[in-house]
Amino acid sequence: MHMSKIQYLSQEGYDKLDQELRDLKTRGRREIADDIAEARAKGDLSENAEYDAAKEAQGHMETRITQLEDILANARVLDTKVLDLTKVRVLTKVTILNRKIKKEMKYTLVSPNETDFAKGKISVDSPIGAALLGKEVGDIVMVTVPAGILELEIIKIEID
Repeated sequence: MHMSKIQYLSQEGYDKLDQELRDLKTRGRREIADDIAEARAKGDLSENAEYDAAKEAQGHMETRITQLEDILANARVLDTKVLDLTKVRVLTKVTILNRKIKKEMKYTLVSPNETDFAKGKISVDSPIGAALLGKEVGDIVMVTVPAGILELEIIKIEID
C-alpha cells in the first residue's frame, strides 16, 4: 500500500477530476455493464473476445476510479488569492528568461494531474518545474534537459 502524496490543485483542476470520477462511476460503469451483458449473451465465454475486452476495459476503468478517488481524497485546493508571491510555488505563473537564446517564456507550475503543455502548465515534478520551485525573482537556475543545460533567470512571479 503506497502512501499517497498530497497534490495541490487549483479549483478548476479539482473540479475536472471530480467530474471525471462522477462520470466514470455513473455512465462509465453502466456502459461497461451493458457491454459485458451483451458479450455474455453471445454464448461461449471461453472464445468470446468481446467479453474479454469488456472485462479488461472494466479493470482499467476501476483502476482509474480508485486512482481518482485517491487523488481527490489527498488533494488540497489552493486559494490563489492568498499565495505568497515572493517565491515560485505551485499554481504561480513564472516569467523566465532563457539567457542563452534571450527568449522570455511563461509557465504556470501545477500538480502532475493538471499538466497541459499547450497551455503552458508544467508539472512541479518536471525538470524545469522542480528547478524553479522555491526560487525568487532575480535567481538564476541551471536546468539539465535532454538538449543540454538551460540557464533560466526568474523575471516575474504572478498568479494567472
